[in-house]
Amino acid sequence: MLLFCCTFSSFNTHAQNQEIRRIYDEFYDDKPVHFGFLFGLSSSRFNITHSERFVTGNTTADTVVSLVSPGNFAFQVGGIVNLKLSETFDLKSGINIALFGRQVDYRFPTEPSRVYSEFRESTWLEIPIMLKFKSQRRGNSRMYMAAGVKYGVEANVRKSVNKTRLNTTTSDLTLEYGIGFERFFQYFKFTPELRFSTGLVDMFVQPSGNSNLYSRGIDKLSSHTVTLYLMFE
Repeated sequence: MLLFCCTFSSFNTHAQNQEIRRIYDEFYDDKPVHFGFLFGLSSSRFNITHSERFVTGNTTADTVVSLVSPGNFAFQVGGIVNLKLSETFDLKSGINIALFGRQVDYRFPTEPSRVYSEFRESTWLEIPIMLKFKSQRRGNSRMYMAAGVKYGVEANVRKSVNKTRLNTTTSDLTLEYGIGFERFFQYFKFTPELRFSTGLVDMFVQPSGNSNLYSRGIDKLSSHTVTLYLMFE
C-alpha cells in the first residue's frame, strides 16, 4: 500500500510538472508574418542646444537665464507587422498614433522664482522600422534586442503659426533602440518592451526678427522619448 501511494504521488507530481512545462504555440516561428497591436506609455521631452545669445547674453529683462524641458506623459497606440527574416532576426514595422505634450520652461532675471512654460501638444502618425535580434526560445519565453528608425508626421497641424510663441517642425526622424521580453500564452504572445527614441533632426523653427522671447537662447531642439510598450500578437 505504501509503495502504491509513493508511486501515485510521484506520477501526480510528474504530471503537474509536465503541465507547467507545456509549450504554447510551439510552431509560432514557422509562420513568416505575424500581426498584432500595441499600447505605449511614454515620457517625452526636448533636448535643447543653447544658442550663443543664451551663453553670452547680459542680464536684461528679456534675457533667458534658464531653459529646461521636463519630461511629460505621452500615450501611443498602433498596429504591428512582424516579418521573419531568419531564425535570429525579424523585421518589425507598423503604424502608431501618438499623443505628445512637450514643453520648455523659462526663467528670467527679473523674476527668478517664476517659471514660464511653452507647451507643445500634438498628435503624430509614426512609422517605425526595427530590426530585431532574438535569443533562442526557452519554453514559453525569450529575450530580444531591437534597433531602427522611426519617421513621424504631425497630424493636427496648426493652420497659422504664432510668431510670438515657440514653434517646431511638423515632422521628425528618430533613432530607436530597446530591449524586450516575449512571453507565449495559449492564445497570444505578450511582449513588454522598453524603448529609447533620440531625435536625429532639428525641430526648432527659427523665428523671423527678434520679437520672440521664447525662442531666444535656443539654437536647436530635438526629441527624446522613453517608452514602455505593451504588445499583443
